[in-house]
Amino acid sequence: MPAVGDPASADPASAGSTSAGSTSADAASAGQASVGAAASEPVGGDASRNGAAGLRLTPDTVLILAVKSQDTEAALRSWADLPVVGGGTAAQRLPLLTAQNGVANERAAARLFDRVYPVTVWLPATHLEPGRVVANGHPYSGMLHLGVFPSGTDETAEQIGADLVASRILAPVRADAMRWKYGKLLRNLGNGIEALFGRSAGAGPAPHADLFEAVRVEGEAVLTAAGISYTSGAEEAAERGDQVQAVPVGGGQRQGGSTWQSLARDAGSAETDYLNGEIVLLGRLHGVPTPVNAAVQRAVRRAVRERIPAGGFPRAELDVLLR
Repeated sequence: MPAVGDPASADPASAGSTSAGSTSADAASAGQASVGAAASEPVGGDASRNGAAGLRLTPDTVLILAVKSQDTEAALRSWADLPVVGGGTAAQRLPLLTAQNGVANERAAARLFDRVYPVTVWLPATHLEPGRVVANGHPYSGMLHLGVFPSGTDETAEQIGADLVASRILAPVRADAMRWKYGKLLRNLGNGIEALFGRSAGAGPAPHADLFEAVRVEGEAVLTAAGISYTSGAEEAAERGDQVQAVPVGGGQRQGGSTWQSLARDAGSAETDYLNGEIVLLGRLHGVPTPVNAAVQRAVRRAVRERIPAGGFPRAELDVLLR
């Protein structure tokens, strides 16, 4: 089935899955034969280049939402009312995959679209310059758990999963797809910390390990208080095994995750309000303090606003926010 995506402000972790039958899919395939891959050509189904209204949507089209969460609402509204060949609109007839970090996108999509499919994205990739995505995953480019929102599976999910596997992307279909997304949310709570302070330059203890631990502990406490199930780190690691390893491409190591990349390319926004901010929101709703997640959220917003480079935020200034 053909797929079209809207990768404007795309999550680099999701960028390799925005369009099937295109250079992105080719890059994913190349990641198995070689060690990682890079794609620089324009994507044929890229709505940000060609304009959503100019695309011919057929009943077997699959829409893949791969924008950052802060851009979800605009992307959804640009697609929802487009006509589909044979009658009806995209929101009425077409499956929409939310290949994004965070857990707010599915509810936003379900306000407009009848058929929403959550996708948990484990896909190490780098997007630092326009039109170029480096897929660092090996031997498979990524692992994308998917299912039906709010729960369950169906024939469409199974077919999409099979198509992804044929493109050398692992795609387990799960009835509890949102449980996997909440587990990934906990892992993504460290994205903002990495964006603020960067990664370790060598062996030894990870810098700012206290912060990584604190945001995770707060996140787990909040999800438990809210009665929300989530996958454990051990369960996720066992599922992936050594099938998706981040490797150098063209002699260059992957320097940081999706939030770090947003600061590095001065994107003008970051997804932290939908990662750490999700935990802060749930903490307020359920009476669980989340001071470290709130501080990281505010610090990343300041870094975006003041155009502080990735890795350049002073730790002392975050400590002030924690007092």
